[in-house]
Amino acid sequence: MKRCLSYYLMLFTVLFFTVKIHAQQADKNINNSDIKSASKIIGLEFNEPEIDSMLPDLISQLEDFRNIRKIIIENGTPPSLIFNPIPAGFTVYHKASSLKLSDYSKTSLPLDENKLAYLSVGQLAHLLRTGQITSVELTKLYIKRLKEYDPVLQCVITLMEEYAMQRASEADKEISKGNYRGVLHGIPFGVKDLLAVNGYKTTWGAVPYKDQYIDETATVVRKLEDAGAVLVAKLSMGALAWGDVWFGGKTRNPWDTSAGSSGSSAGSASAVSAGLLPFAIGTETWGSIVSPSTVCGVTGLRPTYGRVSRTGAMALSWSMDKIGPICRNAEDLAIVFNSIYGPDGIDQTLYNYPFNYNPEINFSDLKIGYLKNDFQKNYPFHKNDSLTLEKLKELGAELIPIELPDSSVRHISWILSAEAAAAFDELTRSGKDDLLVRQIRNAWPNVFRASRFIPAVEYINANRIRYELIRKMETIMKSIDLYVAPSWTGDNLLLTNLTGHPCVVLPNGYSDEGTPTSITFIGRLFDEGRLIAFAKKYQDETDFHLKRPVVKK
Repeated sequence: MKRCLSYYLMLFTVLFFTVKIHAQQADKNINNSDIKSASKIIGLEFNEPEIDSMLPDLISQLEDFRNIRKIIIENGTPPSLIFNPIPAGFTVYHKASSLKLSDYSKTSLPLDENKLAYLSVGQLAHLLRTGQITSVELTKLYIKRLKEYDPVLQCVITLMEEYAMQRASEADKEISKGNYRGVLHGIPFGVKDLLAVNGYKTTWGAVPYKDQYIDETATVVRKLEDAGAVLVAKLSMGALAWGDVWFGGKTRNPWDTSAGSSGSSAGSASAVSAGLLPFAIGTETWGSIVSPSTVCGVTGLRPTYGRVSRTGAMALSWSMDKIGPICRNAEDLAIVFNSIYGPDGIDQTLYNYPFNYNPEINFSDLKIGYLKNDFQKNYPFHKNDSLTLEKLKELGAELIPIELPDSSVRHISWILSAEAAAAFDELTRSGKDDLLVRQIRNAWPNVFRASRFIPAVEYINANRIRYELIRKMETIMKSIDLYVAPSWTGDNLLLTNLTGHPCVVLPNGYSDEGTPTSITFIGRLFDEGRLIAFAKKYQDETDFHLKRPVVKK
């Protein structure tokens, strides 16, 4: 009897642990019920025989996913799928010409430091080249202002004082010996803190990366330094390029310090607006140059996709990320862009097309479109935008009403989310996304998680729709040279970020509260030169870009 009890006890123990082991394995695998539930998430329905047939393949795929996740993939590693914004049959003017700028020879050194701080890059360049001021003196001025106003604006993540002073001293020695590199030689600048600089933190504005060092210098920074520009500060950005909230607080709008400066190039726009730097570098995936430039009353360029190298920049969306300058005026955009565009031998998304800029432009020679239906809507900037259209007509523009492709552009906006979730896959799986400051529904942690459920098939089909949008946009752009659009109203901002078209955003007035409003000009692919010249012509006849905020320390 004892032997029988022992036998059954042993058998029960074996069965218990066998069941437990299988239960643990079942937790790791999937069953028919799981497939039924998952199918609802993606809006499909499969019958039992179809599910039975799929199950072995899905179990196998799951094992592949687990093995892939064991491989460490750095944020800067791109997918072997390259987005191409160029439609079939597209041609570019290939002949390059030298950069033609306005005459700055009448610029003299102001006695008022505040006026000096707000001079344009072109004006400062003349003062430096003619010896009226040194790069060391200019750099000291901007460092002083950054220290004075950053406690209010919260626009600086890393002030690079010692580094900047050394570079400024080197610039002065070169200029004094006649080794003048060009218009940017000795000019201080700042960069959004998603661009790596060897030896300095690159925080991406986010707590999980606030002590991160990247052992390289971004191509755009290197190109600017090769032109002689002096890097002074790494500027704030919304955490992982969303909004104006970062681990150090909320970056403020110099025109209204009770409000944020929008994002995600928050610090770049705020610093330029407040006269803390002559220019700064920002990035845009979906409005991150347009939005803070609008709010802060500065002039920004979002270049054509594939124009500026993203080597050394944080990746958010490989098929949408773009790097561009934020400046005081349109011609400064041309000066800065002339030094940063073009291939670097690393970023495979770049195209080797020339940049030709000449400020002499006649509106009557251009075919200028405008989004008539969008401008007729009731929206906050409507009054100022209407005045802008009238001003363009005064300057000789014949405005041609156009309509954007009738598309479901909003229904494919999650292309960005899918790529961003992949870029920060490890952050989500590690649980460190809980460290990000913003944990609301409309923030990265939730978006990253939800994006795990975007099917690969839908992502590919969304990009096929995107291909059709590119083709339709080319049909429109063939009939015009550029077009005018409201900065925020309608689908233009999202659409042109998906198709890769360049834009210039610039101030065109003020709200009843005294904060800036803006207008956006959209150009043909790789036609930044004409686009910037058009913006400059408008600014030459208006003074909105010359007004300054009053920031209380």
